[in-house]
Amino acid sequence: GKMASFITVQMKKASEVDLAKPLCKFIQQTYSGGESQAEHCRAAEELNKLRRSALGRSLDKHESSLETLLRYYDQLCSIEPKFPFSENQVCVTFTWKDAFDKGSLFGGSVKLALASLGYEKTCVLFNCAALASQIASEQNLDSDEGLKAAAKHYQFASGAFQHIKDTVLSSLNREPTVDISPDTVGTLSLIMLAQAQEVFFLKAARDKMKDAIIAKLANQSADYYGDAFKQCQYKDTLPKEVFPVLAAKHCIMQANAEYHQSILAKQQKKFGEEIARLQHAADLVKTVASRYDEYVSVKDLSDKISRALTAAKKDNDFIYHDRIPDLKDLEPIGKASLVKATPVVVPLSQKFVDLFEKMVPLAVQQALTLYNQRKADLVNRSIAQMREATNLANGVLASLNLPAAIEDISGDSVPQSILQKSKSVIEQGGVQTIDQLMKDLPELLQRNREILDESLRILDEEETTDNELKNKFKERWQRTPSNDLYKPLRAEGANYRNILDKAVQADKQVKERYQSHRETISLLCKPEQELNAAIPSANPAKTMQGSEVVNVLRSLLTRLDEVKREREELENDLKSVNFDMTSKFLTALAQDGAVNEEAVSVTELDRLYGSLTHKVQESLKKQEELLNSIQNSHQEFSKMKQSNNESNLREEVLKNLAVANDNFVELVANLKEGTKFYNELTEILLKFQNKCSDIVFARKTERDELLKDLQQSIAREPSAPSFPSVPAYQTGPAGGNKPPASSAPTPAPRTMVSSKPQPPARPPPPVISTANTVSAPAAAASGTTAPPASAASTAPSQAQGPPYPTYPGYPGYCQMPLPMGYNPYMYGQYNMPYTPSPVYQNPGQAPYPAPQQPGYPYPQQPGYPYPQQ
Repeated sequence: GKMASFITVQMKKASEVDLAKPLCKFIQQTYSGGESQAEHCRAAEELNKLRRSALGRSLDKHESSLETLLRYYDQLCSIEPKFPFSENQVCVTFTWKDAFDKGSLFGGSVKLALASLGYEKTCVLFNCAALASQIASEQNLDSDEGLKAAAKHYQFASGAFQHIKDTVLSSLNREPTVDISPDTVGTLSLIMLAQAQEVFFLKAARDKMKDAIIAKLANQSADYYGDAFKQCQYKDTLPKEVFPVLAAKHCIMQANAEYHQSILAKQQKKFGEEIARLQHAADLVKTVASRYDEYVSVKDLSDKISRALTAAKKDNDFIYHDRIPDLKDLEPIGKASLVKATPVVVPLSQKFVDLFEKMVPLAVQQALTLYNQRKADLVNRSIAQMREATNLANGVLASLNLPAAIEDISGDSVPQSILQKSKSVIEQGGVQTIDQLMKDLPELLQRNREILDESLRILDEEETTDNELKNKFKERWQRTPSNDLYKPLRAEGANYRNILDKAVQADKQVKERYQSHRETISLLCKPEQELNAAIPSANPAKTMQGSEVVNVLRSLLTRLDEVKREREELENDLKSVNFDMTSKFLTALAQDGAVNEEAVSVTELDRLYGSLTHKVQESLKKQEELLNSIQNSHQEFSKMKQSNNESNLREEVLKNLAVANDNFVELVANLKEGTKFYNELTEILLKFQNKCSDIVFARKTERDELLKDLQQSIAREPSAPSFPSVPAYQTGPAGGNKPPASSAPTPAPRTMVSSKPQPPARPPPPVISTANTVSAPAAAASGTTAPPASAASTAPSQAQGPPYPTYPGYPGYCQMPLPMGYNPYMYGQYNMPYTPSPVYQNPGQAPYPAPQQPGYPYPQQPGYPYPQQ
């Protein structure tokens, strides 16, 4: 039977928590709908069930129970790189009791609640070790299987406790409860090692190995017990029986060592030594029997030793007469360790299958986001350069009155190109279209302002309450201050405020520009007769028809039209390149343990876009040459045609009409963009509001818990201070201009009821490098999820999230660092070509810099948001 009792460790008790809800929420925010989203959410439900079966019931001391715990631990390790667990991202608060604290008469035992996955992992690993110690102590040590199983479990427990000792401080970032403190688990690790060594001693004895070896194994075990016993000497953290058991074991294992060494002495005919050793063993066992009797039974060992001692003395007295040496003169018995703490290497469970196997690690999601940003920058920059160039070409032609000048044969009918421009403006609704679009903007703006104000108001309100309670309870009010927790949200709010201010400026400039061109645009909208009447007549330039210079001009203009048409194709080519980088980044992560996003992306982008960006540059060069030739030919043309007052007047009006047409096209585009911009911002702000009300709700729930605990602990104190029956925060500040907070916080009112499904809520603010400082506020600073483009349904399923930068180079709304694929060149028909994924950051890093504006081939006039002609 068992010679003495083994120490087992109590398991920690966990409070229930719903993991599925917060994880599903994150999954919905991060992965656009469809298969993968549903699959990941099912995995989150499974994880929840796994936690319940690992922690939600008392486990029997059986391998299969340990297997469940190990599987849960493995699963926690594998989700760590895939979900951003933290107080202001995926916030799950884990609550555990101290395993050894029995609590006082009044209070329950010591509890710690932390929103930290590292804490949950630590506690689960503690339970794995504790259960392993219990399973080991249940083994039948008279069988070979039982001995092997016990040794394996004790060494596993030792390694698990050691792992907690090494990692707990860094993974909690705060003071742990005593049971998982480095000190306590260090001692537990050593105790488990001593017990494993004792099991090897028992096995060697059972296998009838040489006594010299058995003695060394016992002696090593005694040594381990001695160290553990020293560590416990002045502490009362472990259960009270631990210390006496360790002290007893230290003596018992020494006695065993002496007993087996005495057999060796007898074999070597050292009879005096045999007696000295047995005498020492007998004394050790006597000590145990007198001091630690209620914890361990040494009857069997004691009998065995005294039988041997009696026989040895008798033989020596009658036969050998060997001198009995002093204890201090005996050779020390050697030591042999057969045990080591098993290192924690995941997966711990042989049966582990990752529930979230298909989910991409955050590092890869971040890399995808950055890659998508780079890709958007590159595409946007190329498109911006081409559109810039086209605008410039149109401006140059209008200022030269081309092509009208060479079409103007009769001198008193409307030139062909001007007629076409008039027709197209009329088809688009002319001035009325612009008036209507301008009327809608202020209402859209106001709606966005209200949502933003309400979101920030609820943060302020909760923070005020938090501060009042902090002032009241001082250092008892133990939780992250609201002010710190809300910093990223406030920064995001400030960013939106900034975006709205810039939008207002853009609106104003559009309006001013419209005022200055409105009259000419109205003129373009008139029927042909009236339009003709409004253009002064002049002597015809008939004589020039068929002249060389007109032919040259005509062919140059045709070639310029071709260049502009090719640009439309190039633009479509740029937009339609599609390539999923996920596997590239996963491979990099597997090979190097990290993703060098820049190196991988730059190489790929060059491979995918190199030839197209080259064609863009060619197109710009070609235009420059053509415009030079056109200006030269036009000078010749001007010298040849008769110039008089009438013809100058006519030319002036025709130029103005061409300019008005260009302005109409751009104004309509700007206004449609402005409208789209405000509508998309509304979606983003609603998500922001959601996020604010979620965190405030979580904080209120936590606050009520804390208050309840405080009230209990204050009531237990000797002179309990009077505690108001209604907490101050429910009555509001003096002056009570604030409605009382209901105990269940109501989410902020929704300002917009829409029939289409709301886009997912936004992931936390992104951030990457601090390398280049950027003058323009960076799009990425806010890190908000873009509403999924309609193209996203066909896009590869890939995490979806924050900012795509806007096209630089064409100010207007585009200069706003809008956190999404909002884009002022798009005239409404262009869905962003990709859906990016979120980027995580620790508050306080600098945002990912937006691209610098590229150098354009033609300078823009300063001070205006639109290129002027």
